[in-house]
Amino acid sequence: MHAVRSGQQMYWLFVLFSFPLLGSVVYFLAIYLPNSRLEHGARRAVAAAARTLDPGRELREARAAFEYTPTAQNQMRLAQAQLEAGAASDAAATYDACLSGAFGNDLEIRRGAARANLACGRVAEAIAHLEFIARTDSGFRAEEVALLRAQALGASGRKDEAKAAFEDALKRFGSFNVRAEYAIWAMSVGDTSMATMLRPELERVMQRWSRHNRELNADMIRRLKSAYGS
Repeated sequence: MHAVRSGQQMYWLFVLFSFPLLGSVVYFLAIYLPNSRLEHGARRAVAAAARTLDPGRELREARAAFEYTPTAQNQMRLAQAQLEAGAASDAAATYDACLSGAFGNDLEIRRGAARANLACGRVAEAIAHLEFIARTDSGFRAEEVALLRAQALGASGRKDEAKAAFEDALKRFGSFNVRAEYAIWAMSVGDTSMATMLRPELERVMQRWSRHNRELNADMIRRLKSAYGS
């Protein structure tokens, strides 16, 4: 069925019908597995394991690539690697350098710059990048941009604006991430009634998670437990 629906060469049908067991094994390994969700999941798992075993590898390779060939693409890769490695200040500076050239209007770079600036406490700069994105293309990574803006407003101490931004993001997207970040922020500013209202749905979603989902969201679970004190 897979061979027919995916338009494979006719010889695969010959192999499958002529050698039912061995042919199926060969087809699975050669055709089905490389294009399956299982394969993509395995690749993500391998990448995560590699980051755990050698967390500085991507940063080293990105820096070496940029030093060897200082292209805009390699500079963006370096900025992202710096951010993922926790070097937010360095990432913000690298993203700023990216934006000073021909890619000043690139929204993906603006998004990275917003994340980096927010992570290193340069809240005003983060908000400016996010507002630029919203003005240029309101549909660009809409949920992430809305959530980052709410977090940036919260970090700047603009409590009422932050609350309104979180409410808007929750109404528009209603995702677990939005709800979780809203709850964490609400607890941080003493809005326990809002955090309490958000908690049941968060717990309901987490109860349905598989072990794999829990592992992928381990940091969020930790932050939620820390925020709620349990």
